[in-house]
Amino acid sequence: MHNRTDIRLKPTITINAGDYKRLAKLAIAAARLAVESEALLLKLDRGHIVVDSHVDNIVRMGSTVRYKTSTGDTRTITLVFPGDADISAGKVSVLTPIGTALLGLSAGQSTTWTDHNSRKHEVIVLSVDPAPPASSTHQGSDDPRHAILSGA
Repeated sequence: MHNRTDIRLKPTITINAGDYKRLAKLAIAAARLAVESEALLLKLDRGHIVVDSHVDNIVRMGSTVRYKTSTGDTRTITLVFPGDADISAGKVSVLTPIGTALLGLSAGQSTTWTDHNSRKHEVIVLSVDPAPPASSTHQGSDDPRHAILSGA
């Protein structure tokens, strides 16, 4: 369980209003994934919500992110809804620990995250390529029922 100290140590994040609404629905619908759902809800609770036009250089749904981990690995992924996840294509679900950790960060920010084996890692965002227009970032996969039915 998280405590208030953990939350205060996390970096300030920014989430656009459209993503916030869809992600809140997803987190609530994904209650069977208790740890992932709680992590996403806590992240959304910390977020500074802004209108869509104020999210340049911020990791949001559909953004392509280049980041470096504490192990020295540099990776590039696209943050997606669970139904669109395809690790072989570099599409990582927002319900994964790293996906949730990256959400709302901007280039230069870093945070820690805990993997499925309870190991802590640090990640720093190197660059963020903007998400495509909202209409093409969530081809129906933001529907909470889709996330549940697809096993995400």
